[in-house]
Amino acid sequence: MTVGWRKAELQTVTTTFADGDWIETKDQSDSGIRLIQTGNVGDGVFKDRAEKARFISEETFKRIRCTEIRPGDCLISRLPDPVGRACIIPETGERMITAVDCTILRFDRSAMDPEFFVYFAQSRDYLSEIAARSTGTTRLRISRANLGNVTIPLPTLNEQKRIVAVLDEAFEGLSRARANAKANLADAQVLALNHLRNLFAECERLHSLRRIGDIAEHCLGKMLDKNKNQGALRPYLRNINVRWFEVDTSDMLEMRIEDREVDRYSAKKGDLLICEGGYPGRAAVWDKDEPVFFQKALHRVRFSNPAYATFLMYFLFMKDATEQLKEHFTGSGIQHFTGQALAQFQMPFPDLGAVGKTVSQIEEVNATTSALERHYQATISQLDALRQALLQKAFSGELT
Repeated sequence: MTVGWRKAELQTVTTTFADGDWIETKDQSDSGIRLIQTGNVGDGVFKDRAEKARFISEETFKRIRCTEIRPGDCLISRLPDPVGRACIIPETGERMITAVDCTILRFDRSAMDPEFFVYFAQSRDYLSEIAARSTGTTRLRISRANLGNVTIPLPTLNEQKRIVAVLDEAFEGLSRARANAKANLADAQVLALNHLRNLFAECERLHSLRRIGDIAEHCLGKMLDKNKNQGALRPYLRNINVRWFEVDTSDMLEMRIEDREVDRYSAKKGDLLICEGGYPGRAAVWDKDEPVFFQKALHRVRFSNPAYATFLMYFLFMKDATEQLKEHFTGSGIQHFTGQALAQFQMPFPDLGAVGKTVSQIEEVNATTSALERHYQATISQLDALRQALLQKAFSGELT
């Protein structure tokens, strides 16, 4: 233990340590006293999310005997993600309460600086202890009693304020660097999309548009019906398995498929798989030598030459990224890219030489963009690691 530091249980340095209120849907109203929920508690920051704000009336506040929270109070979410994340309530000009899954901490300011604690709550040591004290098999949560027993470092108040000032300055710089890396990544993605859009604009100018139904064979996969399906159990793809440009086979289920259905409900190398629902229009080419079965939530599109499948995949991606693809969907809530809509969907249809040239240009740009993405993601990861290293130093007494 660093000289002058001691450890304390979290609840012992507060004047208020209580859970929020149990507010049912029927208790909520369109205005009144603001209800702060776990979604408002960010990892060290308060997330206003005003567009999703919920309220209770003054009458309900009095009837339920709610605990009002104040600017400067600390809230801890007892639910993921992660469990135990904390923020300080800012001055918003609103009266506020909080939900039962948030714990309210009003610190004894003579012992604990709230900003010091919020920084500590982002450290690995804190989050590890929170995880160890959490319970639940499907969704972790921590009880208020277990949360209150979490140990925290307690240097002098002056030392706490010094550490907060150093971290404020360091994290401001890290945040700027992280924001710059994310902005550079976004710029690279925009440039790649603009290049893709320009390539296809040129294709549409030079070549006639053809309907998919006129130039390719397409069909939906087999409907999953455990009571009616017969045959051998075989692995199959769902729309969740088809990502943009790749097929994820790590999580495949099985359905019964008869021998006579094998050709009808399988995709072979070079076929394009397109999501009918879930994320309608998302597409990937099946590039493995062995065939694969697919469910009704997917379309299989088969061209006489597989080069057109790759060409269509990129064309769909461009249309989706520019929000033009949704014009072909049906449904006001859950949307679908139906077989009929797919048949009527038009794409430019150049000769094979032009298709190969266009696809090569796209993949060259994609390779460059992917390299930039890896670079910027690595930069972001390094900045996050540096952030944790600073926190580790801060709460082990090594921050100078």
